[in-house]
Amino acid sequence: MIQSIPHSKVGIQRLLIYFFLASLTLLASCNRPSNELKTLQQQVWKNPKDAGAYMLLGQGYARNERYNEAAEAYKSALSINPKLDEAYHALGAIAFNQKNYAESLKYFQKHLESAPKDSLTLYDIGNAYMQLKEFDKAAKSYSESIDNSESFTEAHYNLAICYLNTGQRAEAQAIYEWLLKKNNYLAVSLQKHFKKEKIL
Repeated sequence: MIQSIPHSKVGIQRLLIYFFLASLTLLASCNRPSNELKTLQQQVWKNPKDAGAYMLLGQGYARNERYNEAAEAYKSALSINPKLDEAYHALGAIAFNQKNYAESLKYFQKHLESAPKDSLTLYDIGNAYMQLKEFDKAAKSYSESIDNSESFTEAHYNLAICYLNTGQRAEAQAIYEWLLKKNNYLAVSLQKHFKKEKIL
């Protein structure tokens, strides 16, 4: 005669299986970044003169927040190909993530030399200046970013913050009214800054 397993034992067995599967999934996800990085490192070792391989390795390190190693990989790519503009932008992003805003500016500005109307790079430069509390320079960069991409709502928002910090409340108010039509979330966030200043 086959005995049925009591429900409580079935539940415990099922729970143990779930824990086992979950632990396998966790181990697989933990190994994935290192396996990815090993593969990218092997590509660099096989092709030490391939700037693109170093770029991919830098991206892999950056995804894993290994910023110092990412920076070294991007610098290696630049030593092979000094005209690799995306490496300058990537180095700027790494420096910014590490809160080294002055260094990020240097790299973003170098990237801008090859693409002087790149809205995203102008925006990144504005962000670096904003972190350095150089609001006039930040405002200039955001304005240039907007000139090249009128619908860049985040640039408008940050420009309004700069205006509030430099006492240009009427200009900030105009951006707030524009954002009400374009991006309500940013408009509400900007409204909080106005309230701090007791403007609205």
